[in-house]
Amino acid sequence: MARLEVVDRRRSEVDPFVKYLFRSRGEAFEAVRIPLERPRWSVCVSSQAGCALACAFCETGRMGFRRNLEPWEIVEQVLTVRREGPERPVTGVVFQGQGEPFQNYENVLRAARILQHPCGGRIRGESITLSTVGILPMIERYTAERHPYRLILSLTSAFDAKRARLIPVGQRYPVADLAAAMRRHAESRRDRVNLAWVLMSGINTGENEAEELARLFRDARLRLSVIDVNDPTGAFRRAGDAERSAFFSHLAGRGIGFIRRYSGGPDIHAACGMLASRTLGGAASQAPGRFIG
Repeated sequence: MARLEVVDRRRSEVDPFVKYLFRSRGEAFEAVRIPLERPRWSVCVSSQAGCALACAFCETGRMGFRRNLEPWEIVEQVLTVRREGPERPVTGVVFQGQGEPFQNYENVLRAARILQHPCGGRIRGESITLSTVGILPMIERYTAERHPYRLILSLTSAFDAKRARLIPVGQRYPVADLAAAMRRHAESRRDRVNLAWVLMSGINTGENEAEELARLFRDARLRLSVIDVNDPTGAFRRAGDAERSAFFSHLAGRGIGFIRRYSGGPDIHAACGMLASRTLGGAASQAPGRFIG
């Protein structure tokens, strides 16, 4: 298998996260090495160079779409991390880097199968996660095809008008339809509904959001993965401790399970929502953090 050109590596000064900047066929894209509790790694991989969906709070979305990554380019992101960190096995992969996985569907699934295969990545199917902002026909196709990989929907608001302002593809697919599709997906797997929620101060932290979530997913097992927004433009702000705690109380009061995800590597722009190739004229930018390699 060919190898990607590693243009840059940045190790965070505040946690063990490492961001990799790759170049292949003239395009740059990124992956992040994520430390897990036991001595092992997960890898957040890109499925596209850039992204066409232009989510308002996402730095990748401001890049625009460049091209789909080939299966080998996706797999090689994981193998690079594995080669450079042999002291810890790679036991998980999340398609939550640059790009919308369901807009590169065939290549993403080929890569996932290679990563799962005993002669490939040797990663358990349930430890591979595909994240989508909600391409409804592809969620339905994915469910019908009964793939073993976990699916998570980045919902971020339970209200159509607000969600469409934050995630423009929400103009095409109503929240109620996405909720129904995710319920069907969970039922087909005898699993819970997995949602991601980018928490933004004054925008999606209200009690009304929790009430609408409870209505949309009544009688369903639901888990919300909550992560603080990362927006270097300052247009979206993180919720403070009191606002965040109040939102968690609203969720708990309605029986909605949730976890707060750690937003790692903020000093190297490795945190969720901040992956955007910082290259100009072929030279990697000098992001904060420590260069390794």
